[in-house]
Amino acid sequence: MLDDIERVLLTQEEIKEKVKELGEKISKDYKGKNLLLVSVLKGSIVFMADIMRSITEHCRIDFMAVSSYGSSTKTSGVVKILKDLDIPLEGYDVLIIEDILDSGMTLDYIKKLLKGRNPASIKICTLLDKPARRKVDIKADYLGFSIPDEFVVGYGLDYAEKYRNLPFIGVLKPQIYN
Repeated sequence: MLDDIERVLLTQEEIKEKVKELGEKISKDYKGKNLLLVSVLKGSIVFMADIMRSITEHCRIDFMAVSSYGSSTKTSGVVKILKDLDIPLEGYDVLIIEDILDSGMTLDYIKKLLKGRNPASIKICTLLDKPARRKVDIKADYLGFSIPDEFVVGYGLDYAEKYRNLPFIGVLKPQIYN
């Protein structure tokens, strides 16, 4: 598995520091609010686990599973809901937790969908942002790292359901996915 990685883009320590920093900011911003963290499966599960442990305020969690990639490295542009939320959003301050903001099409779709369910507020927290790939006008309210337009895996991010268990974010060798 490690032989498939061209180079480490973000180390385990860099990620840990950033998660702590984001957790402190989220805790401050949501003090006394009705926080609901919504993890977009599967990629954000590792980030979600770490970020929720770094938040010092009460929060609930829920999960959505969506697909717009399949086994491809590029979004199809069609967002398919595989698993919807269990908790009604009315009255919650919703924070969508995502692994990567790429084209923005999936997050834009999810944000609009959830906004229609009358939450008190809705914001986005993403570990990675790849602005070079953006196709819609959407920004994260809480951002870990901006990264170059390279195919990354690890810390929850996958290629064909592999590499999620790497403790760092690495650039996948192009010959693996070409």
